[in-house]
Amino acid sequence: MKTDNRPWYWIPVLNFASGFPYVIIISVSVLMYKNLGISNEDIGFYTSLLYLPWVIKPLWSPFIDLYGTKRKWFLLMQLLISIAFLIVGFIIPTSQFFILSLAVFWMAAFASASNDVASDGFYMLALEKEQQSFFLGIRSTFYRASMLTGNGLIILLAGYLENRFGNNVQAWSYTMIFVGIVMSVLTLYNFFATPKTELPIALGEKEEKNFGKVFSSFFKKKQIGLILAFILVFRLGESQLLKMLTPFLVDPIANGGMGLQTEDVGIIYGTLGLIALTIGGILGGIAISKDGLGKWLLPMILVMHLPIIGFVLLSHFQPQDVMHIVINNSYANIDYSMNTYTSLVVIIEQFGYGFGFAAFMMYLIYVADGESKTSHYSIATGFMALGMMLPGMISGYIQEYLGYGNFFIWVFLATIPGLILSRFLIFPKEFGKKTV
Repeated sequence: MKTDNRPWYWIPVLNFASGFPYVIIISVSVLMYKNLGISNEDIGFYTSLLYLPWVIKPLWSPFIDLYGTKRKWFLLMQLLISIAFLIVGFIIPTSQFFILSLAVFWMAAFASASNDVASDGFYMLALEKEQQSFFLGIRSTFYRASMLTGNGLIILLAGYLENRFGNNVQAWSYTMIFVGIVMSVLTLYNFFATPKTELPIALGEKEEKNFGKVFSSFFKKKQIGLILAFILVFRLGESQLLKMLTPFLVDPIANGGMGLQTEDVGIIYGTLGLIALTIGGILGGIAISKDGLGKWLLPMILVMHLPIIGFVLLSHFQPQDVMHIVINNSYANIDYSMNTYTSLVVIIEQFGYGFGFAAFMMYLIYVADGESKTSHYSIATGFMALGMMLPGMISGYIQEYLGYGNFFIWVFLATIPGLILSRFLIFPKEFGKKTV
């Protein structure tokens, strides 16, 4: 059943199609709403609610396991996501675009979370174990490539259209329609490229599976109270930073922001920052595989959170030093201006995030380790998403009350509880170390 499944033909695009809708719903939507005049309070609250499907996906993932095939599930979900993005594009010019687009994004978020569950399950069913370990890095690479496309190229397109039309509504309407078309092409490709190597689960197997026992066994793990507390508060600072960082970058200097253009965010945050994020993640994985999680957990947490000080400095001093990149050729003369200090801070922060987050994800793998590791990992990541959603919902209100300068100080202080709890975690110090 798993013989000639040609994984190189479908694994890259299938994983790109998992990350692409996530970055549009969770990240790109923040900048879109900001440029369409929505307040920071509403952006932080409502876009954080879009995390909820990823929080509760463990509750309906057994349904995907028990009925139909994973291939049918992810193809249907990707089709729904494509339609949702197209609808958002047509909704934006309307007077009630905010409420209507949130409702459609909500539907797309549930479909995207379901797509993740089905795609992960299909990966494990369609590949032999040795293939799974080989293609693990390929999956991660193309998932990150989808982040680059969303935070980089899609935002650059929106910025270009804003300048061309002089109308943010029209620009973002066309951008979301384009996003829907891209998702449709990905769905069509996956329809033809993914192998039909999976059979629906038999009735007898359904009766043997009892998700209630699997779910409850997660909460019987040693140190489970401390584990859940750590998972929930580890990203307390980051969850708020992610929601207010883009508004900070594009808000006018008079309002405490950095006054960047949409294209600047696409280049600095979505391209250079994502490259740094990828390099940090790779080096973090290498470090853990060499020495184990015990040696690196504390240093990685510090490397992940200390760069927030850079945003504290940016918000207080608002440096406007500009680096010019001039391109002269026979077709065009381009003079691109880039805020040097902002670029440097974002690059350092993203590298630190990639490097440090590797330790957190490795710890979640340890927590999920055991007989029901797939379901337990899904539960653990659900609590992780909850730890992102709840603080993010109030981040806009906190920022408006404190101002950007004091807000980033608060964000830095919010990283301390996770740091303290990490010192009480018990796990094998060499967990994650590569054995010869």
